[in-house]
Amino acid sequence: MQTIALIAHDKKKEDMLDFASHHKELLSRFHLVATRTTGTLLKDKLGLDVETMMSGPLGGDQQIGALVATEKVQYVIFLRDPLTSQPHEPDINALLRLCDVHNVPLATNRKSGHILLEYAAKKLDA
Repeated sequence: MQTIALIAHDKKKEDMLDFASHHKELLSRFHLVATRTTGTLLKDKLGLDVETMMSGPLGGDQQIGALVATEKVQYVIFLRDPLTSQPHEPDINALLRLCDVHNVPLATNRKSGHILLEYAAKKLDA
């Protein structure tokens, strides 16, 4: 089963819930991993089965990066807040870099997330 990582900065949590709700049926066909707060919200609010890592600032971004580097994650949707400084920005940049290095599709906003999931759905049904 292919894996999608879902991450959302604090100001993007509601956007992630809305996004995941819109794609709930499709997302349920994947193994999902997420940083702690995002994953807990997706489980509690939408009933999705999500494996949670640590919170992003406590190492969750790096845990997901390790999964990307070991080819255990095929897609990453990271709803970033570009207008708020993040104390763990180096970890975020490392995750984005790993996606580039390992050729893992990465969406950083809702529109690119929709496109990524459309692609993933086609690959799943192929």
